[in-house]
Amino acid sequence: MGGGIAKQFLELDDKPVLLHTVEAFMKLSFPVDIILVVPSAYRQHWKDYCMEHRLTFSHILVSGGITRFHSVKNALKYVAKDAIVAVHDGVRPFVSKDFLESLFALAQEREAVIPVIKAVDSIRKLTGEGSSKPVNRKEFVMVQTPQIFHSDIILKAYEQAYSPLFNDDASVVESIGQEIFLAEGSRYNIKITQPEDLILARAIINVF
Repeated sequence: MGGGIAKQFLELDDKPVLLHTVEAFMKLSFPVDIILVVPSAYRQHWKDYCMEHRLTFSHILVSGGITRFHSVKNALKYVAKDAIVAVHDGVRPFVSKDFLESLFALAQEREAVIPVIKAVDSIRKLTGEGSSKPVNRKEFVMVQTPQIFHSDIILKAYEQAYSPLFNDDASVVESIGQEIFLAEGSRYNIKITQPEDLILARAIINVF
């Protein structure tokens, strides 16, 4: 996608997708410490972009790991104790101030919160060798980010070794016995991973 450019650095309304995402968090009514995880090959690219465009917001730049688990673990080295930690995909730029603040407020009480949306399409389970069977879509939800946790919980969860069963931060945290609270997600909170997602994003940004 994007001719080999990492998707978080693709241009959306004359700015990288990643910058739109960062700016969403900078609109919050309370201060946040921003830790950006980028591929090692793009560290200098980001630094050059910030210098060229005179971006002076405070943030910590961290190199990504071989998996999402390792990338998050790298970032957690800079997280303070007794904090609320939001782990968010850099390619989800359409998180509103109200949406984010509602999740942070829930995390203060519930300690581990993830946004989800209901599945609207029919769902089938692949059973191997080209066969499949229908499942009840009411039993499934689609998981989004930011996934928000009390720092003591997520720091403890990431002390364990990596497992291929970890597909997001909630699965890591849940593996130590922590209950996950499901909050209402947002249909606008799309993840830009395919060319058609960028087309949709260009439409959303005009009304967001």
